[in-house]
Amino acid sequence: MTLNADQQKRAVAARAVQLVAPGMIVGLGTGSTAAHFVRLLGERVRGGLDVTGIPTSEATATLARDNGIALASLDGSRPLDLTVDGADELGPGLTMIKGGGGALLREKIIAQSSRRVIVIADAGKQVDVLGAFPLAVEIVPFGAGSTMAHIGAALAGLGITASPVLRTLDGGATFITDEGHHMVDCACGAIADPPAVAGVLAAIAGVVEHGLFIGIATGAIVGHGDGSIVELGHI
Repeated sequence: MTLNADQQKRAVAARAVQLVAPGMIVGLGTGSTAAHFVRLLGERVRGGLDVTGIPTSEATATLARDNGIALASLDGSRPLDLTVDGADELGPGLTMIKGGGGALLREKIIAQSSRRVIVIADAGKQVDVLGAFPLAVEIVPFGAGSTMAHIGAALAGLGITASPVLRTLDGGATFITDEGHHMVDCACGAIADPPAVAGVLAAIAGVVEHGLFIGIATGAIVGHGDGSIVELGHI
């Protein structure tokens, strides 16, 4: 049996759904792998499971409602029991690059508000060194050109040659996040020191958040083409 990438995604999503217990508040990730989790969780909900979802994007909120999952807003009065989300890259120590779907800000806020954060991914997302996937950086629209120049200079100071590119839609319009911000993509190549990159980006005034997730995930579930599933960290 050989599973393609989408089948691997569904397999790890099915494993993650097993972690959801009645009464939980669950963070619902964004992206193709997380969408499998939302649909499968919806099947359990229709079978009688009582849970509340906190979506990381408007797209996920719509998908969750379509699948009968009750939703609530993040109010901080109670930590989320569990968040399940995908990753664009999963590196050593459960470090990640996220943001390809444009939801990194809400994803990080919800993840940091959770007791457990489980990453689900197909084997193609697992890497030895982060950076082959472009690093997304969410910025405010005001002074976007200046902020992009600062991002490029900050990365250059760490020996990374990457020209920040403003993300656009197929028709050429600027991509706007759910929070009304712009997204910049940086083709960094190998990121030898993710904490250093995270630090210089966070110091730029126009940067809202970046797609490096460090020290956030507590565990990961990775699906492989032979049908096996590998669990990392604390599941």
